[in-house]
Amino acid sequence: MTQHAHATHDSHHACHDDGHEHAGGMFRTTSQVTLHCLVGCSIGEFLGLFLGTLIGLGVFGTVALAVVFAFVVGISLAVLPVMRNHGMTLKQALATVWLGEVMSITAMEIAMNGIDLAIGGVQAGSLANPLFWIGFAAAVPAGYVAAWPVNYLLLKRNLKKCH
Repeated sequence: MTQHAHATHDSHHACHDDGHEHAGGMFRTTSQVTLHCLVGCSIGEFLGLFLGTLIGLGVFGTVALAVVFAFVVGISLAVLPVMRNHGMTLKQALATVWLGEVMSITAMEIAMNGIDLAIGGVQAGSLANPLFWIGFAAAVPAGYVAAWPVNYLLLKRNLKKCH
């Protein structure tokens, strides 16, 4: 086995969960993983909303920018600890976390942007408008609620690793 293949095998093995976690532990793990995802998505979402509003992108341009930033920040916050804690390269870490992160972030972003659009926060046009902050404040817990069952299933099926 080559050194690279051996490192990849060892890193994958280090991330493996045997699935024997009891129900309380699974609830707690899912809650922590979802909260971690929410932090990354919320930071990215806010940056995108802030920049889109600041430069006057319009509603759908701003939402698109927010989604892009949410994915970039969310995946970055998942990849960096995996690289550090498991000695993986960027490519190995991305290969390990991408599926779980994409599914979780997608669920979170659909809920967050749906709620924000429904409330009118992104349409507020200015950070000075309280509606912007009301929309964002309502979107954050909606994102958590939407992503929690996704993360539960991903963890249960060992498709979300190394968190």
